Amino acid sequence: MLLLERHRNVSAPRGQGGFTLIEMLIAMMILLGVAGIVMSGMVQMMFVQGSVANRSEMHSSVRSATELLEQEIGQAGRVSLPPPPSPATNVTMTTAVPLSNPPVPFTVTASSTVGMFNGEYLVIDAGAPQETVQISFVSGAGFTATFTNSHASGVPITVQGAFRTGIVPPDMADGSTGDTLKLYGDINGDGNMVYIEYTCVAGTTAVPGYLYRNVMPVPAEGAGFVKPGVNPSMVVLNDILPNPPDLSGNPVNCFTYQTNTAGTKTYVLNVAVTLTVQTPMQDPKTHIFQTETKALLNVSPRNVFQAWELAGANATNRVQPIPSSVMLLLPLP
Repeated sequence: MLLLERHRNVSAPRGQGGFTLIEMLIAMMILLGVAGIVMSGMVQMMFVQGSVANRSEMHSSVRSATELLEQEIGQAGRVSLPPPPSPATNVTMTTAVPLSNPPVPFTVTASSTVGMFNGEYLVIDAGAPQETVQISFVSGAGFTATFTNSHASGVPITVQGAFRTGIVPPDMADGSTGDTLKLYGDINGDGNMVYIEYTCVAGTTAVPGYLYRNVMPVPAEGAGFVKPGVNPSMVVLNDILPNPPDLSGNPVNCFTYQTNTAGTKTYVLNVAVTLTVQTPMQDPKTHIFQTETKALLNVSPRNVFQAWELAGANATNRVQPIPSSVMLLLPLP
């Protein structure tokens, strides 16, 4: 029995002290494989996030620029008088107008002449005596016009209609072009006239161009004004490229115009905007710039359209002429 017990003790397996070298190598290979898969996924995710951020920045810039263009084109041609100083609620005529037969030019004073210009049509008074007169001369204190009816002092002065050339037609001297959109009117709806030029300068992939917005108040009648040239502070969209050609291979301009006539006058009834841009940085995976072409078709300047309808209905005293101060702003600096 003693010998048997000794034999059992000698043949009993000993406990292991750790992993063998082969087992360690296999574990490391598995760990490296898993780590490689994880790292590859993380790198791919970084590429995707970089591409998405790059395109998102491009989309955001294009969307902001086109929304601004759409809004201001829609407001182009709006005519109004600035609100008078408080507490008055209306601009009034502070001179009584006697009846004259035949009518002759008569000079009156007004509570405000801000925003008035030579050739503008004003609606005088209310009710039966109401009439529309055209300013032949405006000064700081009043204006001269030919009145058909008599009017008491204090009657209201309003303005109606719209500017025919709110989008300056391309057939005018120094008018809008395929690269420069010229518009004016009470764009912000606050009674103040502004003139705006959008200038599209298409570059190349290596040296992209810009879309500039040059906005300035319309100067008072007879006032001097120097039109500023475009500068980096006016950029509303970076990385502009030439637009792809159309199906016939013809170049596509940034701005195209649908026009119509009433009598002998041209009205811009729709504006199409086409902008091609590239991402601000190269795609992190493909190492090329991504591009996008955004097109706004048939953006209608509703006030100009209204003026065209009024002219077609022979209501020509509701179609406001272009102010001479705007004419001075049309030539490029």
